[in-house]
Amino acid sequence: SLIIRGEKDEHAVLCSKDKTYDMKIADTSNMLLFVPGCKTPEELKADQASCNIIHSQIAGFSKNYWELRRCRPKLKKLRKLLMEDPYEGPDSQKDQASTFSKYTTEDLLNLIQASEEEILHQLQVIDACKIEGYWRILDFDYEMKLLNHVTQLIDSESWPLSKVPLCACLEELGSLEPREMIEHILLSYGRKYVDDGEVFFEMHEDKICRAIAQMLLQNAVKFNLSEFQEVWQQSVPEGMTTRLDQLQGLALVDRSSRPETIFLLKVEDLPEDNQERFNSLFGIREKWTEVDITPYIQDLCAEKQTVGALLTKYARSSMLNGVKVYNSRRPIS
Repeated sequence: SLIIRGEKDEHAVLCSKDKTYDMKIADTSNMLLFVPGCKTPEELKADQASCNIIHSQIAGFSKNYWELRRCRPKLKKLRKLLMEDPYEGPDSQKDQASTFSKYTTEDLLNLIQASEEEILHQLQVIDACKIEGYWRILDFDYEMKLLNHVTQLIDSESWPLSKVPLCACLEELGSLEPREMIEHILLSYGRKYVDDGEVFFEMHEDKICRAIAQMLLQNAVKFNLSEFQEVWQQSVPEGMTTRLDQLQGLALVDRSSRPETIFLLKVEDLPEDNQERFNSLFGIREKWTEVDITPYIQDLCAEKQTVGALLTKYARSSMLNGVKVYNSRRPIS
């Protein structure tokens, strides 16, 4: 089945079970006639002795049709809706008094311009979880609190990061936080697997390091890069190694400033529209190298489109000290 999605102020899109299409009216020079009970030549018996003229009633006509083109699902709104009321934990007074709407899968299907599979996949990507039948995103501070409980337990029990037992985590931490929240944080920051009938998690080092970097960066406008790297390495669980490439699409390093600095710049906070995204990026920095800009435009690539093709369309290249850089094609106000 196909469904048209979009609110009154949005351009309609057509969705199948797993894909989203832009809808565009196309004109045709051949008039299209609507004939009820119309038979094609193949449906008429070839061995009819005599040819009868069939009188048909034309019910309507059209000179245009809808043309569908596969497009990126419009998923930015999903995070925005869920961030209206992030989940701060079972004891939060704010959660009980909240006047914000909470959203079921059905609600999201009615509000988001994307197919069901694309919406469910994105909920997984943004680590949303179902609480009492509603999709919620954890408040970042609460998420860090849960992660801290888990990493401290791993450290105190000297478990290898590749083999964290679910049962023991639930037993030890179940008195501090709801068991489903402990399992959710393990799912968000690890890969679940079964070994000898027992459930274990292999923790994602890069994701944990990234989350801790975000926690450190969100309290400062800019951070001295070398100081940040030192504090960051000290803040992550023992045995983990921090690397700047873990922060792609989360933070930007300014190598032109003295001393070098780093600041928070999250790709999910940037506009969804291609031109608006580039305007926003060129407003932050006049000239970008391809390495720096790629994490911030990668998600704009349509099917089979490359970052290079996007840059050719929306930016102008030049050489700066022997390095290829990109700047805006139009003046940025």
